[in-house]
Amino acid sequence: MNWPISPNGSSWLTTALVIPTIIWSVSLPSLPPDQPSIIRDETGAQTLLGYVVDFTARDGTAKCILDIGPQHGNRHGSLHGGIISCMLDNAMGFAASLTGDDAGDTRFMTISMNTQFMAPVREGRVTATGVISGGGRNLLFAEGSIHDDAGAVIATATGVYKRIKETRS
Repeated sequence: MNWPISPNGSSWLTTALVIPTIIWSVSLPSLPPDQPSIIRDETGAQTLLGYVVDFTARDGTAKCILDIGPQHGNRHGSLHGGIISCMLDNAMGFAASLTGDDAGDTRFMTISMNTQFMAPVREGRVTATGVISGGGRNLLFAEGSIHDDAGAVIATATGVYKRIKETRS
C-alpha cells in the first residue's frame, strides 16, 4: 500500500504495513471488591484470561466475569469461542464444587461439555453463570449461559462433572 508520508509537509510515496488496531475505551462498573467469595488469579488460565470467579449469591450458582479486551478476540474481532467455552466450563465446574462445601474446595473434573454459540460479542463485560441441574453425589449435570452487559445471550452450555476424592490444599 502506498501512503504519502512527510514530516515536513511535502509528500512522497512509501510502502507501509498497515496493522488494524482496535482502540476501545469505555467505563465499566468496577468488579466486586476482594472478599472470600471473589476469586482472582487462582489458576494459570484464570490469570492469563483475566476473568474473576464470583460465588457471592450463595444460591448454588457460580459466575465468571470478564471485561473484554483486544487480547480476547478472534480473527473476526469477536470474543474467541475458546474463551467463551473456558468461562462456561469454569462457572459450571465451580457450581459443582459448591455442592461439597461453601468455599468451593471440593474438586470436580469435566467429563463432557457441549456449547451452543448464539451471538458474537466484541466489547464490554460478559458474565458466565453455572448452575447444577441434576445428578448424584459423584456425578453432576450442569447448565451454563454467558450474557453480555445488556443481557443478550452469547452462548449456552451443558456439562457433566465428576467428583475427585481429594480436596484442594
